[in-house]
Amino acid sequence: MCKRIKVLLAALSLCLCNVAGAERIKDIANIAGVRSNPLVGYGLVVGLDGTGDQTTQTPFTVQSIANMLSNMGVALPAGVSLQLKNVAAVMVTATLPPFAQPGQEIDVTASSLGNAKSLKGGTLLMTPLKGPDGNVYALAQGNLVISGASGGGGGSKVTVNHVSAGRIPGGAIVERAVPMPVGAADSVSVELRQADFGTAQKVAEAINRSVGKPVAMPLNGRQIQVSAPAEPDRRVAFLGMLENLDVVPEQGVARVIVNSRTGSVVMNRAVQLQDCAVAHGSLTVTVTADNQVSQPNAFARGETTTTQNTQVDIKQEPGNLIKVKAGTNLAEVVKAINAVGANPLDMIAILQAMKAAGALRAELEVI
Repeated sequence: MCKRIKVLLAALSLCLCNVAGAERIKDIANIAGVRSNPLVGYGLVVGLDGTGDQTTQTPFTVQSIANMLSNMGVALPAGVSLQLKNVAAVMVTATLPPFAQPGQEIDVTASSLGNAKSLKGGTLLMTPLKGPDGNVYALAQGNLVISGASGGGGGSKVTVNHVSAGRIPGGAIVERAVPMPVGAADSVSVELRQADFGTAQKVAEAINRSVGKPVAMPLNGRQIQVSAPAEPDRRVAFLGMLENLDVVPEQGVARVIVNSRTGSVVMNRAVQLQDCAVAHGSLTVTVTADNQVSQPNAFARGETTTTQNTQVDIKQEPGNLIKVKAGTNLAEVVKAINAVGANPLDMIAILQAMKAAGALRAELEVI
């Protein structure tokens, strides 16, 4: 009896480990054809408190106002130069979500196109938002929400957050739906976000196991073709069930991401190290300039000259040769790298040298 309980507990712990590492299909894959679409438009923000575009430097703002007034039946006299301070030209962007229908509201972002100091307190006038095909899919209008603030005087200026861009929650109304058929008449395609042959096979097996018959077949490392019901109501229920199936994805490629601008280093759990020795020392170069003025005597009829004495000082910190032990998991790798005692910027050079020496078993990507 005791032995049987131990076997059950072992099986239960194994199941819990598998469930803990499992992910839903919707978290690692997309249904082909279900996608969002970017929208963009050009508009005007009015009602600013003297913080709009300087019309002498942004003539397109004046031209836009003149065209808008002309469309509204207001004819400006010829040769009139508008000097406006409460108007700013902006680019309006939005994302049209999948299956969006006419009448649905979406959020928009308005960003200054000219030299406006701030968009705070402004109102976006009706702006058509177009897709890549040139058709208008939404109309945007509303009051901008700016989280920042700015102020100043006498040559001083204080700015909190960004005041040249703002959002309008629900500021656009969808006017046209994008046709989005999900798959062909008898099948749909599940596409992994990260291509992996093993994960594609596991997704197909999970779908077949859930349905009880072979309806899924991996085509390559990214696409899995799935036979689905043709009726719309049955297909929606089938895809809803499919997206919530649990799959334990295969371990990804070992990769180290290095940001050379900020000094950030990020690595995944598949990174491994081999035994190697590292010597690290800091090299500091200091250049000091001392300017001296040579003044001639009062009656010497000489010229005042300036001489510069430059002193260069090079200092190198001693670095001991450290043996880095091999690491097969992320914790051991982090411990080994920390033993070198280098700052993040120096660590970038060390990781590149480890990769060149064959001690770093991972792809090194510099962004």
